[in-house]
This record gives sequence, C-alpha cells and structure tokens, in this order.
Amino acid sequence: MRTIEIDDEVFAYLQRHSEPLVDSPNDVLRRLLLNEERSSADGAGIRRTGALMFILEAGLAAPGDKLQHHQSRLKRTHEAVITADGWVELPDGRAFPQPSPALKAQTGSEINGWGQYTHLPSGRRLQALREEAAKHQE
Repeated sequence: MRTIEIDDEVFAYLQRHSEPLVDSPNDVLRRLLLNEERSSADGAGIRRTGALMFILEAGLAAPGDKLQHHQSRLKRTHEAVITADGWVELPDGRAFPQPSPALKAQTGSEINGWGQYTHLPSGRRLQALREEAAKHQE
C-alpha cells in the first residue's frame, strides 16, 4: 500500500462522492478512475477485499474469528465473523466490507465499528489490531 498527499479540495470531492462509513478514499478513486462498480453486500458475484484483510494478512486475526459488541445498558450483545476476504459477516448472512456499517446494521445507530467491536480470540478492539497491522506494513 502506498501513501499519497491530497489537498483539501480533492479530499472534499472524495467525501462528496463516498458513502459515509463505507467507502475509503481509495474506494472512491477506484470507482471514479478505474470505473469499478461498488460491490454488493449480498455476496453475489466477485467482491473486493474488505477492510479487515490487512489485519488478516498481518496474522493478527484469522478467517472465522468472532467480533463482539456489548451494549451494557440495553443488555444486548452483537456478534459477527471475519470472512476470508476481510469482510464482516453478520449472523443473518449479510456481509459488509467495513466494520462500522456492519455494527450500524446490528445496533440501528451510527457507530464506530473499529472502536466498538472486540476481536474475541484476542480480546482487543479492532482499532488496536488496525494500528498494529499498520505498523507491520511500514
């Protein structure tokens, strides 16, 4: 993965053409520059790799590992599974390329899946795994 710098005007353009909490700037650029279609979340056809793929590649998680979010006040626990292509799959079969839209689908609220999902085998938040995986890429 490479890093590029963009100015505020270009970043604002990317934000206007993205789906919040789903698309990364790279997703928008791929769609606009390479004419790639947004992959469906229903599993039909071939889909791009999900946001958790680099965590899998760093060896910090494995396909089939569970993610959990507990809402203590509501006494509800939500679980999901990491797929082999780095997506977050819910118990009802829906799959999402990013953790935040997956957790939103479970809770009904805008929520930071990176900060709220706990990776059950390690007991660590996805955010911590993401930060460690990023260090492996440097």
